[in-house]
Amino acid sequence: MKYPPIKRALDVGFSAFLLAAGALPLLAVSAAVRLDSPGPAIFRQTRLGKDGKPFEMYKFRSMVVGAEHTGSGVYSGKGDPRVTRVGRVLRSTSLDELPQLWNILKGDMSFIGPRPVLTYHPWRLEEYTPAQRVRFQVRPGVTGWAQVNGRKTVEWHKRLEYDADYVKNLSFAMDWKIFIMTVRNVLERKDNVNTGKTVAE
Repeated sequence: MKYPPIKRALDVGFSAFLLAAGALPLLAVSAAVRLDSPGPAIFRQTRLGKDGKPFEMYKFRSMVVGAEHTGSGVYSGKGDPRVTRVGRVLRSTSLDELPQLWNILKGDMSFIGPRPVLTYHPWRLEEYTPAQRVRFQVRPGVTGWAQVNGRKTVEWHKRLEYDADYVKNLSFAMDWKIFIMTVRNVLERKDNVNTGKTVAE
């Protein structure tokens, strides 16, 4: 059997288990977000998924409501005052990504794959080169090859090269390697702080 069907089965099984087992902690984080800053606990944003199709991605809100319409727009840099107190903790621990478990269960995303890009950043879909569009052949992930190789410190052309390399070498061994590196990076809080301007949320 080829790996993609196995990968999808693992995604469904683990996301369902984590959503059920983590229901109370997820509710606690939601409450903390809302108590810290007025507005919804979940931030929704349209991203490009498999085959370049748009979908709504979920994250715990880490900035004040309407942040994308103030300051630097959708860009967030180190010390951005729009990031809430709870938001800073969520970002530094990557806990803001937990609502994407629902995206995984729905089939929008995978645990591991190229990070889903905005519909207009770094480019619109039609502006990607054929080599770069390879990244859209698989479901986007919560973490990926580019993220464990520098994440926010890597410029976009290089990130897209990492994404294409991941697709071309897709395997359980590759995913396992990325998983282990992600766990290590999260525990060390590596590359979690923006070194320059990056897309908000």
